[in-house]
Amino acid sequence: MPGAGDRGAARAKWLGAGLLGLFLLPVSLSLEVSVGKATTIYAVNGTEILLPCTFSSCFGFQDLHFWWSYNSSDTFRTLIDGTVKNEKSDPKVKFKNDDRITLEGSTKEKMNNISILLRNLEFTDTGKYTCHVQNPKENNFQHQATIFLQVVDKLEEVDNTVTLIILGVVGGVIGLLILILLVKKFIAFIIKKTQEKKKECLVSSSGNDNTENGLPGSKAEEKPPIKV
Repeated sequence: MPGAGDRGAARAKWLGAGLLGLFLLPVSLSLEVSVGKATTIYAVNGTEILLPCTFSSCFGFQDLHFWWSYNSSDTFRTLIDGTVKNEKSDPKVKFKNDDRITLEGSTKEKMNNISILLRNLEFTDTGKYTCHVQNPKENNFQHQATIFLQVVDKLEEVDNTVTLIILGVVGGVIGLLILILLVKKFIAFIIKKTQEKKKECLVSSSGNDNTENGLPGSKAEEKPPIKV
């Protein structure tokens, strides 16, 4: 049997895990940052691209701090830095190191959008772009999300031939199954009607008067006995 020391250690371990869970709960319910579902986006050299970023917080926010950073194989720099006073205020830019960048953010309709527009793209713009957010209401924990930008000569057209063939085959199979079910139901309906018709014929034929033919089961007319 475990001794008192073992029980005490187990109790302390359980208590520690509970306290850790209480500490992590606000973090798990805290601010979230998103750059969308795509982890990599492509853009043509010389054009412009919108780098999306939105945030949400269960606790609300006050004097929220945000910034975008760029990271490539040989470069790291902060692109733009700003704040959002509260839920009713639009984001404000405090620092920007590239005139090609424009903040497209807004908190209207609770969008909490701090996206940036990057114009006149160059091949050297290829790299990782990270959106960082800190909320003083959440002990300034930093949250971030990263998206990779690939600048190319031209966007390659996606060949959807295989996809269309697969969709056509699947659609044909589904259509064939539906047709088979309809045919089966139609055949079952015909068989049912035929059986009902046979039953009606049997019932009507069993009640026919076959007197003239003198067939068995016929209702012969009764004649009076001949007197001798």
